[in-house]
Amino acid sequence: MIRVLVADDQELIRSALATTLGLEPDIEVVATAGTCAETVELARASQPAVVLLDVQMPTAGLPGDDGIDAIAPLLAAAPQSRVLIVTTFGRPGYLRRALEAGAIGFMVKDAPVERLLDGIRRAAQGLRHVDPELAAASLSLGASPLTEREAHVLAASVGGASTAEIAHQVFLSEGTVRNYLSAAIGKLGARNRAEAIRTAVDNGWI
Repeated sequence: MIRVLVADDQELIRSALATTLGLEPDIEVVATAGTCAETVELARASQPAVVLLDVQMPTAGLPGDDGIDAIAPLLAAAPQSRVLIVTTFGRPGYLRRALEAGAIGFMVKDAPVERLLDGIRRAAQGLRHVDPELAAASLSLGASPLTEREAHVLAASVGGASTAEIAHQVFLSEGTVRNYLSAAIGKLGARNRAEAIRTAVDNGWI
């Protein structure tokens, strides 16, 4: 049996995935989780063969901004587990980040269920499984031009936070925050912070 942990912050999707997978004779859903911290703890407790992990997951209790940032602590807690990202947001930047963080595969939620099942079985065997269209887009896009700190500061500015609010959140001076934001805007070829955020989000860089 392939032991699977399903992690998604939307209960309806989480339950539907668990029910669908439970119909397969060779797959057993051993746990479901709605946050990144819960995913790590349940992975530690159940040691699943495969973890289906969403990108847009609450990160309270763990450092980072999304589910991709939970991959490293998840694999530290369950070293034998394979992480398969299953997300609504098929962004090339997300794919690159996920694979660099240690995920074995990346799929979008509107893929046929047969492709998901194949992905789980391949992941359990240690074989990579990536949505082919997204892989091609990721190769053409290239890596994020932002440094880790620039991306972190830009992400903290989502929602219109002031420079002072961002500085307090990321533990930097306001001058340093302004420098990072200016560098990010320049690297992304944007005219302003809002445009830089939109470009970075669309490409999955933040």
